[in-house]
Amino acid sequence: MTQYLFEPPKVKSVPVKGEAAQYPVGRIFCVGRNYAAHAIEMGGEPDREAPFYFTKSPQAALASGETLPYPPGTENFHYEMELVLVIGAPVFRANAEQAAAAIYGYGCGLDMTRRDLQQVGKDKRRPWDLGKDVEGSAVFAPLSKAADLGEIGPQRIHLEVNGVVKQDAHLHELIHSVGAVVADLSKYYHLMPGDLIMTGTPAGVGPVVAGDVITGGIDGLDPIALKIGPAD
Repeated sequence: MTQYLFEPPKVKSVPVKGEAAQYPVGRIFCVGRNYAAHAIEMGGEPDREAPFYFTKSPQAALASGETLPYPPGTENFHYEMELVLVIGAPVFRANAEQAAAAIYGYGCGLDMTRRDLQQVGKDKRRPWDLGKDVEGSAVFAPLSKAADLGEIGPQRIHLEVNGVVKQDAHLHELIHSVGAVVADLSKYYHLMPGDLIMTGTPAGVGPVVAGDVITGGIDGLDPIALKIGPAD
């Protein structure tokens, strides 16, 4: 048996409706600017040629309903409500049919972002890691199996802060569909069970402060909630 110098991190996981076993979190991929209105509000133009990505470490995963301390190093901490898809079978260089078949399930997610640090990265042509790969910044609600949600498109996606609606759109507004995202990402990675993909956020992102309560939902999926706590 392999011995380690210290105890390795515990595996993060997400509950799955109807299953006793949970979905283990491996890699977390995120699609940038996948709604046209959000791309514009971030000062860019919608890119319809191909999606682009950034990543979060597995340690960024946090369960819905938890309290997240306001993170260090930022004065502009933003919410982003997203549809999350999870991979259920190995897939590499997939066509559309193979990509669709590899999707195990869907859930609500929050991509919490140190927006000011992300902007510094943009301005200095540096990676976004300090802005995006934040401890506790990948918040996941319980997953539903793909067949239980049905065709992606008509579902409303929304987010509220302290009960006030901030984001309100529909999944048909995704520039790159879930199948297209999986197929494209599989050109660059051997995707496998344990991989989660956050598919992008609608317009209406904005800041939160300690004491704020974020809620959100997507038709047909378990809702999500997060409280912002005082800074450590």
